[in-house]
Amino acid sequence: MNPKKSLVLFIVLLVAVQISIAQSTKSTHDMMDMKKSAQDNLIMIDPARLQAIGITSEPVKSQWIEKTIRTVGYVEADERLIAHIHVRFDGWIEKLFVNFTGEKVKKEEALFTVYSPDLVSTQQEYLLALQAKKILGKKQNSSIASGSETSFEAAKQRLLLWGISEKEIKQLTQSGKITNTMTINSPINGTVTHKTALVGMRIRPEDELYTIADLSRLWILGDIYEYELPYIKLSQTAEVTLSYLPNQLFQAKLDFIYPTVDMKTRTAKVRFVIDNAKDQLKPGMYANIDLKIPLGKRLVVSKNAVLITGERAVVFIYHGDGKIEWRNVTLGVRAGDLIEVVQGIKEGDNIITSANFLIDSESQLKAAMGGMQH
Repeated sequence: MNPKKSLVLFIVLLVAVQISIAQSTKSTHDMMDMKKSAQDNLIMIDPARLQAIGITSEPVKSQWIEKTIRTVGYVEADERLIAHIHVRFDGWIEKLFVNFTGEKVKKEEALFTVYSPDLVSTQQEYLLALQAKKILGKKQNSSIASGSETSFEAAKQRLLLWGISEKEIKQLTQSGKITNTMTINSPINGTVTHKTALVGMRIRPEDELYTIADLSRLWILGDIYEYELPYIKLSQTAEVTLSYLPNQLFQAKLDFIYPTVDMKTRTAKVRFVIDNAKDQLKPGMYANIDLKIPLGKRLVVSKNAVLITGERAVVFIYHGDGKIEWRNVTLGVRAGDLIEVVQGIKEGDNIITSANFLIDSESQLKAAMGGMQH
């Protein structure tokens, strides 16, 4: 073999051996560091002392959990089921059929009658146009017949614009008699929540005479903290209780999440829809809202098992014979008395669930956890 090639081969083998030795040494050091770290985390306490101070432990396990968001809301009428009653002309109220706030009315039920000179004159124009149409419509001159038809349709359109229904126009056409008053009916089933109408009062189009709300379905408005917003979605069902009906549970559906957050309270307003067919809820009431959100199967521990030191969260694993190991953990969501642990422990670890021993073992903990400052 060429001496130069032999020398190169020897050097390559030597380098390979040195690299292998270095990697083996590094691996040994890493294992020693891990063992040393695990040993540094151990706390030794007399088992008799642990029993005396009431240490309890249980194995870590995964289980199905749900998060409950609690808030307080207030009941309001559904804005989509509210009708405001106005007239489209000047006039005077002749008679009231619905006389007080809180009275229930049905759709098409009469609310009041109103006299308006404008309405009377428009009816007269309609009847004259109707008579002209009957007479001139027989003429051979198409322009005359067309003009009478146009006048009639214009008069009819004015009646419709005043708010007179097709049914009332048909009655006027058949009877040929002008009515001095017009009856205003309720457009929906509901309850009168506001009333200004009085007998003999002069009214104008801008006057709101009645407000009628259908209270068979209501809104409940509540506030959700911004950190809870990722857990809520439309159509989720909430449980609602009222102070005056503490033993009755209502179901409400999340209908809308408002798009802004209050700068002072850091909350967003949410809206629930609730059925009120039995009239048990009334606008203005306060309601307690529990929104339960399933989170699936998670690795969780009792909240009493976690020691939160501000920047860190620590749990204690009991290995038996007085050996206690502390570990830094990463926490996830909280669900009632349970806290999800994302990193730091595994299923089956025997975790201490009562921390009463921390007071009696303060000196030992300070010594064992001194490295946490670094």
